Amino acid sequence: MSDLQGVGGVGEGADGRSHADTGLGRAGIWTFAFEGQPAGRVGEAAAEIEELGYGAIWYGEAFGRDTFGQAWLLLSATRRIVVASGIANIAYREPLAMANAERTLGEAFPGRYVLGLGGHRIDDTVMDVDGYPVPARGRAVATMRGYLDAMAAAPAYGPVPDPAPRRLLAALGPKMLGLAAERTWGAHPYFVPVAHTARARDILGPEPFLGVEQAVVLDTDRTRAREVATEHVAGYLKAPHQAASLRRLGFAEEADSSTPSRRLVDAIVAYGDVDDLHARVAEHFAAGADHVCVQVLTADPRELPLRQWRELAPVLTR
Repeated sequence: MSDLQGVGGVGEGADGRSHADTGLGRAGIWTFAFEGQPAGRVGEAAAEIEELGYGAIWYGEAFGRDTFGQAWLLLSATRRIVVASGIANIAYREPLAMANAERTLGEAFPGRYVLGLGGHRIDDTVMDVDGYPVPARGRAVATMRGYLDAMAAAPAYGPVPDPAPRRLLAALGPKMLGLAAERTWGAHPYFVPVAHTARARDILGPEPFLGVEQAVVLDTDRTRAREVATEHVAGYLKAPHQAASLRRLGFAEEADSSTPSRRLVDAIVAYGDVDDLHARVAEHFAAGADHVCVQVLTADPRELPLRQWRELAPVLTR
């Protein structure tokens, strides 16, 4: 089993960086599965994740629960774990609404909420999701910079949390990573190989937080596990920003295909037994990550992977 020094607290990675305790621990859980679950079930699962020793719960925002409603549900069901949006979609709400909701959660749950921002697209098309139109906001970096400016200018008529909630950007390319380092606490890359983690750390510099999502399939039947991993990767090849990211990382042929190669699947998703998944997480730390949030994939993405979270906890939360 590979050595994952400092999980859950202060430690030094294989890259020689001293990883200060960020309050999120070294390992967290990332999931979309909460969106399809009743509120009571989500609260029970969150409480168990906390008791298992994970440092943070990360969740996406698609067309299920509103990101701030989901955060309130998770924070209310737990006592100490950090809850992080990964990400809150800027296409769904105006900067004033985002700023006010952030302040509310920061004031109610001091130090326990992290706002990850993203959802921009690089063209002027309208994305259709089950018949619901979601217009693009424009060029990614300029749009996010303007959005951050507008959030900063949003007047506060209620309590102002102290400390202020931490913000992250869903940053993949060098310009967005630079903006994350300049204007926020750090970056939350999603759907990336270990090679991206090393590049991101170089661009961010030594201080900004780098919290990386890592998809995994816990299954010793490698053929079956690879099928689940391949389906996951194929879904993201349709996203222009992910295709652009893959081209930058040397996957140009795969980015222009609807069928992911074995090389790409193996780079994006770790699959196998607990030791296999642990080794991939350790690689991200060696490449400069401060925190890795593990997204467990299953054949049914609607199910809560409680068994897998339990099996991984003894290794990832040591």
